[in-house]
Parts: sequence; structure tokens; C-alpha cells
Amino acid sequence: MSSALIIGDGPGGLSAALYLAKNDIETTIFGQDETPMHYAMLYNYLGIPEMTGSEFQKIGRQQVKDLGAELIEALVEKTEKTDDGFTVTTDGGDTYSGKYLIIATGSSRELAESLGLKRGEEGAIEATREAETAVENLFVVGRTTRPHQVQAIISAGDGASAALLILSKEKKEGKRFCDWDSVDD
Repeated sequence: MSSALIIGDGPGGLSAALYLAKNDIETTIFGQDETPMHYAMLYNYLGIPEMTGSEFQKIGRQQVKDLGAELIEALVEKTEKTDDGFTVTTDGGDTYSGKYLIIATGSSRELAESLGLKRGEEGAIEATREAETAVENLFVVGRTTRPHQVQAIISAGDGASAALLILSKEKKEGKRFCDWDSVDD
């Protein structure tokens, strides 16, 4: 089984974790629930008429745990590229390894830069529409790559795009993976 490490537990990181864990990718997400979502009131998130950002976070964090993702309440201090993926080190000195790394750290871009990624136009870390970077199996989502599109739904979409690309790589069927559930499932 492949594994993914996700740094950041806001909408982008939680969305990526949801798709990956749901589809049997061993997923570890790092965060301390200190996202700016706690200051938000959602009126503009499709399908949610009204919800506080704190309620959104509580539901999202529980949802990814229920699907099997491991949620580590820690700050990641260091990231490293290895021969077979990535290693992250937390502020407690614990290390974790994974084949894929998704950085969803909001306005903080230092961890992405420590892996050789550069800030481009207006401070954004450059990535494709599917959040893929120039470093193999490294993805950046949300405000990290879109500093002027600070919207929960955009970050969540970026996280989903990164996860679906990872799932496409892992399924090795020569086609794009689509996570589609039906009422009959």
C-alpha cells in the first residue's frame, strides 16, 4: 500500500486526506487545528447554506479520521526528499515517511521552499492545476499556491485534485481515477 503525508489540516489538507483515505492510501495528516477557518463564517460554500468555520473543521477532521486517516496533532518542522519519497519531522522529534507529500500550509511557504520549490509571481509556489510541482510526488494546495484566492472551497478543490492525481498514479490502469459513488453503493 502506498502512503501520503499531508502537512496542514485546513480545507485543502482535509479534502486530500478524505479522498486518499477513502481509497485505501495510507494517509497521515499533520496539523494543530489552528487554521484561519476558525475565523470564517461559510455562506459561500456550495451545499452548505450556513456554517461556522470551526464547525466545518470539526466535521472535516472527524470525517477523515472515520475514513482511516491518521491525524497527528503536531507542527512539522522539517521536510526532506528521500530516494523513495519524503520524510517529515515534527516539533516533538518524531519522523514519518511517505511516498507522496502534500503541503497545505496556507500562507507559510517555508516547508515547500526547503524542498527546492521557489516562490513565483506574487509569492505563490508554482504548481499545475492538479497541484503537482516540479518535484516528483510533491504537491502544494490552497493558499500556498493561490495566495490571492483565499476561499475554503478553492483549497478543498485543490486538495481533491492532488489526491485524484495520486490515485491515478497508484491505480496504474492507464487512465485517470475518478472517485464516484452512487446511491446504490
